Amino acid sequence: MTSVAKAAPVTAQRPVRADLEKYIPKPYLARALVAPDVNHPEGTKDGHQHRQRSVLQQHVAFFDENGDGVIYPWETYRAIGITLGLSYPTMPTWIPSPLFPIYIDRIHRAKHGSDSATIDTEGRFMPVNFESVFSKNARSRPDKLTLREIWTMTNGNRLPYDPFGWIASKGEWILLYMLAKDDEGYLPREAIRGCFDGSLFEFIADQRKKKAHGKQH
Repeated sequence: MTSVAKAAPVTAQRPVRADLEKYIPKPYLARALVAPDVNHPEGTKDGHQHRQRSVLQQHVAFFDENGDGVIYPWETYRAIGITLGLSYPTMPTWIPSPLFPIYIDRIHRAKHGSDSATIDTEGRFMPVNFESVFSKNARSRPDKLTLREIWTMTNGNRLPYDPFGWIASKGEWILLYMLAKDDEGYLPREAIRGCFDGSLFEFIADQRKKKAHGKQH
């Protein structure tokens, strides 16, 4: 069994891992509630709660400040990757709203193309595709991405005739890089995984609270 075809050099240039089942049970099975990887086979712990929301719903739920299941533009001033363009696909009717609400229970309808396919069309997390982000693209460090590698990855994920997806994907990844890059200029694996299930935003908010509290004392 091989994942490389000699007549298709791209299959060697972007390899996939064959050992994932040693670390993640059924890595090809979409996870509705958790975002596991080889280092966290049960997903995020440390206080993160899924509350029976899909991983994609968890990704945006942090920005629902009053917990009513709807995100408005004035709640997303601190958001990364949430835009007014997400509102209409999640609307419960065909009539758009001038308030541009994003309905969390329908957030899967706002999923765009030309992405890494780590989140499926129903908002579940695909461990095998998350691991492919690194096996295919991480050349400098096995568990981190450079900005150049992110650019190359998003180019490789482009689907034909999908300009919105091309722009949205690059924008989201570049914003994540700016938000979570480390001191050496790399975007760590754990930050990327935490972005998918929203735990990264919780961590950053907690760190900022601690920093603000420290300045007061």
